[in-house]
Amino acid sequence: MIPMSFGSNNNNNSGNSGRFIAFGRVFAGTISQSSKVRIMGPAFEDINSKKDVFVGGTVQRTLIMMGKNNESVAQVPAGNVLGVMGIDKYIVKTCTLTNESNNDCYPIRNMKYSVNPVVQIAVEPESASDIQKLVEGLKKLAKSDPLVECRSNTSGQHIIAAAGELHLEICLKNLEDEFCKGVRIKKSQPVVNFMETVSEKCEPCLAKTANSHNRLYFEAEPLSEEFIKLIEDGTIGPNDDLNKRCKLLETQFGWEVGLGKKIWCFGPLDKGPNIVVNMCKSVDFLNEIQDYVVSAFQQASLEGALCGEPMRGIRFNLVDAQLHADSIHRGAGQIIPAAQKAFQSSQLRAKTKLVEPIYLVEIQCPEECMGSIYGVITKRRGTIIDTEYLQGTPLLNIKCYIPVVESFGLTEELRSETGGQAFPQCTFDHWKVINQDIMDENFQVNKLVRDIRKRKGDKEEIPNYTDFLDYMNR
Repeated sequence: MIPMSFGSNNNNNSGNSGRFIAFGRVFAGTISQSSKVRIMGPAFEDINSKKDVFVGGTVQRTLIMMGKNNESVAQVPAGNVLGVMGIDKYIVKTCTLTNESNNDCYPIRNMKYSVNPVVQIAVEPESASDIQKLVEGLKKLAKSDPLVECRSNTSGQHIIAAAGELHLEICLKNLEDEFCKGVRIKKSQPVVNFMETVSEKCEPCLAKTANSHNRLYFEAEPLSEEFIKLIEDGTIGPNDDLNKRCKLLETQFGWEVGLGKKIWCFGPLDKGPNIVVNMCKSVDFLNEIQDYVVSAFQQASLEGALCGEPMRGIRFNLVDAQLHADSIHRGAGQIIPAAQKAFQSSQLRAKTKLVEPIYLVEIQCPEECMGSIYGVITKRRGTIIDTEYLQGTPLLNIKCYIPVVESFGLTEELRSETGGQAFPQCTFDHWKVINQDIMDENFQVNKLVRDIRKRKGDKEEIPNYTDFLDYMNR
């Protein structure tokens, strides 16, 4: 058995331009050149599933990586780190390898990072004939960096998401100089990812199917930050033992006995910090529409009703349903659009809020610069959390929180205000709800939402829950 964990590395072999060397460690057994392997990606589920697994890949070369040189060797025993060539086309960022015939192994768990890709930019080639080169370059960029995300949005734009302004600049430089040589690229202004949540529990919202034979009643309420953290950490998830989940929810969050077994799904992407709970009593045919409701929820939670941003920390309760006895009248074409309307109307009715990412900024500077730095931080909606002297130096270390959307140009402004004596470092820390009335035009969040909707091609006017709500007598 030769299980290995690999993270893609952007060290290209000089003799194989454009090829990646997978870098990792042998945990057991021995890996040799020309051996056949079983490749399991991070989305691998179980030995009976064919998801994210490839059998029959060939290890072309095994390399000992010493500085700038790569020495080819015939085989590498357990405990060593090495480079492997020939498997880069099967993986995006990480994978685990075993013998081709070994079906009993599971992949090594993916590494978790303390930062999120919260700053994004849209790119496109100046010449339409270079679009294929750009797509291939984005695929290579995604392999070269464990944090960067490259994707296409619903309007067809190619999006690069990175952890910050500097990280984004480095990714764009690598794209232009290494992965898309000769392609002239147009770049949009950097934008920040936001999320949507709710601030209170709402009354049930009705949604009727197009044929008026089925009715769904949903209500939305916020999840606590502690609950959200447990979902994001993987403590609570779709693959939990139901009895353990119920006990956890009953003891820590005061849920009703057995209600934890009625969580239909998590979203978006089956793992996000939003849930759907079935709270119906004695409703016929409910199990037959569960998959349709889950499908509608995945789409609705990925693009919220407020401005098309992902949802965070919302619990949707299915409190009642009236379904037609004939299955032909409650198919996917009827249930999915109705369920999406119900999710949208209940989200907006529960006083929806915008959630913004927050950086933890550490600034090192002399004491005489402290006043200038405080002024810059306050102007950017920042909050000072700690100021202390660095032992053995004349420098201060200032810690503060600054919204990511206010961080663009922070380094340049701090250096200009302090004569180059301030050295900031930004890391993603947490998400924070903007506690302002979305509908009040006097608040900045109103302009922020309108700008996001305009950028995405939607009407600038902020929707109301009545735009999606159905009524009993109609």
